[in-house]
Amino acid sequence: MIADLHGALALCLHDEGRGVGGLLHLKFMGGTGRPSDVTDNTLSSVLVVLDKFKRAVLGHSTRRDEVQARILAHALPPTEVGEPSASLVDLIQADLADAKIACGSQTTRRTEGMRVCFQPFEGRVWICGPNDLRAARRLSTAS
Repeated sequence: MIADLHGALALCLHDEGRGVGGLLHLKFMGGTGRPSDVTDNTLSSVLVVLDKFKRAVLGHSTRRDEVQARILAHALPPTEVGEPSASLVDLIQADLADAKIACGSQTTRRTEGMRVCFQPFEGRVWICGPNDLRAARRLSTAS
């Protein structure tokens, strides 16, 4: 699975016990190019999508100790303008913590986008640079 990130995030969810996983691609920044505030509308919409995604990947699995999550986000470099104290990454991490799902996160701040590749059966995640885009496509079709 592949997600091109530019002002977006990828949530990779993997159930080690069942050997299944999924990737959720969400917009991460507002019109300013910086991480956006989490409004009530954003909060409710994201939580609905996140719940459906977790249910689709995990089903009714009760073994949360075998489930791992990783959030990879892309945002533009910081400026002097203040940024929100809580972002979409924080919201997703809190939701996963409530579900007792271990989650790591990484936010990359640069002008050029990045490509996240996720192998859902093994839970392997890696980032490809702009010169590696064709190699990532070949890897994804070979799987």
